[in-house]
Amino acid sequence: MSEVLTAVSSDILDSLAGIGPNSPLAVARQTREAATRHTQGSYDAIFTADAEDSALPLSLRFWLAEKITLLQQDEILQRFYADRLADFPTPTLTPALQRAQAWVERLTTAPVSASPDQLRDLQQAGWSAKDIVTLSQLVAFVNFQSRLLRGYRLIAGRDVKIHPALSAVAGSWHTQPETHTGKAAPQAFTQAELGWEPWLSAKPLAEFNEEEQAILARFGHTDSDYFRLLGRNLPVLEQRTLTDKGIFYTPGGLPRKERELVAAVTSKVNGCIFCASVHARKASQLSKQTEEVQRLLDVAPGDELGQGQSPRWQAIIDFSARLSATPALADAHDLARLREQGLDTLEIVDVVQSAAFFSWANRLMLTLGEPFWPED
Repeated sequence: MSEVLTAVSSDILDSLAGIGPNSPLAVARQTREAATRHTQGSYDAIFTADAEDSALPLSLRFWLAEKITLLQQDEILQRFYADRLADFPTPTLTPALQRAQAWVERLTTAPVSASPDQLRDLQQAGWSAKDIVTLSQLVAFVNFQSRLLRGYRLIAGRDVKIHPALSAVAGSWHTQPETHTGKAAPQAFTQAELGWEPWLSAKPLAEFNEEEQAILARFGHTDSDYFRLLGRNLPVLEQRTLTDKGIFYTPGGLPRKERELVAAVTSKVNGCIFCASVHARKASQLSKQTEEVQRLLDVAPGDELGQGQSPRWQAIIDFSARLSATPALADAHDLARLREQGLDTLEIVDVVQSAAFFSWANRLMLTLGEPFWPED
């Protein structure tokens, strides 16, 4: 085990969270080795030297990442990205960059407010579909990274910034009756199956080379508009998918039904009806607690999400909601409530990673397309 721990201990989050060697948290992250490795792999795929060949050079990516951390009020991650920026000149704030900066702010603070018009504005400012996907992945990833960092620091007993006047509650959501193409749109959270249509065109399968098509097929993404859209930056999509699998499809730790519950909670905070429908349905199927899951979905905007739940689920829901808020709110008291309900370090790591990942997933689903009711 010591060799594996040494291999993963040099990653960014290990350093920033102050994780002690061979501590319970270090051992838990080693147990979730795939999630740990591919979280770092996602960072490497986004903040790569190859970025110099795109409209989003490395200097601009670090500059935008620092902006995200400021919106998150994450001082530790902000200093990290500020240090990365030290070797680069400050970007010129062109009209195109102003549009991108506005997109970054929307995805971080109010992703449910996105619309096709804003994507059209980005394209008219000169951003290609691939640029927009890369930009959106960058924003969503740094939001994921920030929440992982806060969760890990809490588990490690490190200080986090406290926001005592804020609370985490159910978010708002779209209530228009139709999508932008005229399909019937869901207006309330549901466990029923929904469709999803992109606002940017998915990349046609024929435009992926043989090796790229094999990567899509490996993950079952070939026929998905959503994943072929994200496939416009395939290295990031591949690492993100492997991170997802390392978080949700691993043995031991938090039962899968509760990882799915956490995904639904985060989706309620962010107002993502599509993600909530998928993961609430899975939570119901696995837990056989359909009424309790529906009670979560029925919470009105502005109300606390854990009401009426068992003490264990209330502790999990409250922690997940508070970690998913912007800025993130989860604190030592929230962590203590999980401990009181018998969750061990690995289970709490699973809660943190599940909530953090859907802080990533929701930001893509809400801003690159929208859900619809499938026709009978």
